[in-house]
Amino acid sequence: MSDAAFVTPDHIRIRFSRTMSDMYRSEVPQYGTLMELVAEVNAAMLAADPALKADLERTDDLDRIDLERHGAIRLGTAEELSTMRRLFAVMGMEPVGYYDLSVAGVPVHSTAFRPVREENLARNPFRVFTSLLRLELIEDEALRQEAAAILSRRRIFTPGALALIERFEAAGGLTDAEAEDFVREAVETFRWHREATVDEGTYQRLSTVHRLISDVVCFKGPHINHLTPRTLDIDAVQAAMPARGIAAKDVIEGPPTRRCPILLRQTSFKALEEPILFRGADGAQAGTHTARFGEIEQRGLAPTRKGRALYDDLLSKVRDVGGQGNAGADYATRLAGVFEAFPDDHETLRREGLGYYRYVPTGKSGGAAPGALDSLSLEALIASGHVEAYPIVYEDFLPVSAAGIFQSNLGGQEQRSYAGNASRGAFVEALGAEVRDEFEVYEEAQARSIEAVRETLRHARRPDVA
Repeated sequence: MSDAAFVTPDHIRIRFSRTMSDMYRSEVPQYGTLMELVAEVNAAMLAADPALKADLERTDDLDRIDLERHGAIRLGTAEELSTMRRLFAVMGMEPVGYYDLSVAGVPVHSTAFRPVREENLARNPFRVFTSLLRLELIEDEALRQEAAAILSRRRIFTPGALALIERFEAAGGLTDAEAEDFVREAVETFRWHREATVDEGTYQRLSTVHRLISDVVCFKGPHINHLTPRTLDIDAVQAAMPARGIAAKDVIEGPPTRRCPILLRQTSFKALEEPILFRGADGAQAGTHTARFGEIEQRGLAPTRKGRALYDDLLSKVRDVGGQGNAGADYATRLAGVFEAFPDDHETLRREGLGYYRYVPTGKSGGAAPGALDSLSLEALIASGHVEAYPIVYEDFLPVSAAGIFQSNLGGQEQRSYAGNASRGAFVEALGAEVRDEFEVYEEAQARSIEAVRETLRHARRPDVA
């Protein structure tokens, strides 16, 4: 079959993310309310700040905001993780970053599946934060073996999805009809099933260790536990949530409010208490389970390694004050005070090498001898107005913030004694592939933009173009 008959992975990802959003809206009605609120706040922000709108249009980031979502799932076995990697590859999504959440008392480690090149992100930046349960952190050996046995019996992918993954790998793509079938089959893996696979006693024993463990082990599959839209003003969304009947968490995770947003800020509404059915000797028994919630995020500048080191150092200082972590009514004040040490204008951030930027020719002519522009330094081109720098959006996640969201929506009473115990090698082995280094991904994006600037200027010096 000709490659021309295949649809692009971007096309499949767009179709899948929209189908997922429709499904989640039907399962969690408050998600629809949240989407409406975010749309209103974004529209107001763009209307009030024409320069922001123009910048987003210039960098192809405006159209993606309404489409933008990230989801989160929790898997139980290495086989599930490896197959999930293959499923996301059909949609052009690669594993980026390794996150050890055990440092915050959550017994998982994770990666994020997402597109990596700017042209693919511009079409649809759908991401899925994907965690693998770490059964070795369950101290009770008998309970650990019981959980492993339960997980070994389940099959979270439909036969149709597996067949189409194999078809994609063998043929190098899917036709439009195959893509439609793939999306229909793949979304079943993420659907909510209220029927537990265990009795109430088993569920309670696992929940006593950590409620996230029971969420992973006791159900048919890794139901999507949230879908997250992107807002341009998370403080406005947080303030408006109560009026919409949405109970927001107390603290926005991540950096403080800034003129130049950096990294990722997140908030959420409380997880739903949902009716479920446990297995029982005399038939199904009614119960409840709490796992799925709503989340909102605001994304800012992707920091360099130097910038991230500064962020991590400052955040540690805030959380170490009085041993309060992110608790206390004065947390926002403490956070803002400590982060005064992090520059808050793009020129300083760029010049000090604290963030990654995309460089774009302005189209300006003159100001240099004919044919000389492409020999000028990047700084000279910026100073002369021939090139502009735009912040590269942070596309990834923060382990402390993710853990804070998890704990907030699990009731805050779970075991918190897990030591930081990163096991990247074990995770990569389970995944069946290396994870991309997020800093290298941003470095490559910045380098491509610089090369594109040089290429544009080289073409502009040709006599028939100049």
